[in-house]
Amino acid sequence: MDLAGLIADMDKLGEKPFRARQVYHWLWQKSSVNFDDMSNLSLALREKLKAHFSLPTLSTDTRQQSSDGTIKLRFHTSDHHAIEGVLIPMEDRMTACVSSQVGCSLTCSFCATGKMKRERNLTAGEIYDQVVLLQRQALQTYKLPLTNIVYMGMGEPLLNYANVFKSVDHLTSEEGLNMAAKRITISTAGIAKMIKKIADDGYKTKLALSLHAANDIKRNEIMPINVSNSLESLREALLYYFQKTKIPLTYEYILFDKFNDSLQDAEELYEFSRVVPCKINIIEYNRVEGVELQKAVGQRLEAFKNYLERKSILNTYRQSRGRDIDAACGQLANKG
Repeated sequence: MDLAGLIADMDKLGEKPFRARQVYHWLWQKSSVNFDDMSNLSLALREKLKAHFSLPTLSTDTRQQSSDGTIKLRFHTSDHHAIEGVLIPMEDRMTACVSSQVGCSLTCSFCATGKMKRERNLTAGEIYDQVVLLQRQALQTYKLPLTNIVYMGMGEPLLNYANVFKSVDHLTSEEGLNMAAKRITISTAGIAKMIKKIADDGYKTKLALSLHAANDIKRNEIMPINVSNSLESLREALLYYFQKTKIPLTYEYILFDKFNDSLQDAEELYEFSRVVPCKINIIEYNRVEGVELQKAVGQRLEAFKNYLERKSILNTYRQSRGRDIDAACGQLANKG
């Protein structure tokens, strides 16, 4: 509920607008999930709130910690669905990776989440709760706050646009967690019209495109969403996005052995990515049960990276984090 809606509902209960602001402060800035915690409200008002409102929230079901320090939490929603979020500690940052849907409908062939049925979208509050619980985990385990948030968990964020960006509004608001928008990255498999909508709506979060192949034949094979959102339509949308926001893009590219790791693949990636300022994250593939694809290694990997460097395309090779607890890229599937 936004502040205007809360003020309107509190007015129906005979309460002044400043009381609504107090409640709103407890909910979003202090992340309270219990009316009894709202100590600057009278006992009578707290009882009235309990009678008229509910505070459905996530509960943490399972915690797993990887040998590299990555922590995976499995959450349960109030209607008994399970989702996962990941805390990724690094020397210069503390990142929360959050989910946007229960399951996923995109069926990318290399992704464990894509093999799950999409049950429903997460609410803005459920996305926000993941950040809060991962923040607490960061403070408890590492004595450090979150520095970054990535929407790279279960689901396709742009197919839950309204709730995803409502959660961004709360996370970046001074009345919420007051996170900087530039510290938040939305990762998408590529929904062209929604990429344009981000630009039109004026959001300043970062955008990452899960590309993984820069020709339509190969991308159609591993990412069915490409059939309705071709590379040409994505190129147009990304150019539109950059022209309006001036925010450089990130391309995520998992290297698969003898599938998308040739020098021709590197050239196609270069030609696609050079349209707007960008960087490329080359990602180590994490095995998913039942998938025949293998990670690229050795000379083919090095030749691919060297080609991009010769072309002066900023790129990094991102090694997996949390693989031993099924918390790495593409592995989230509620195995717990």
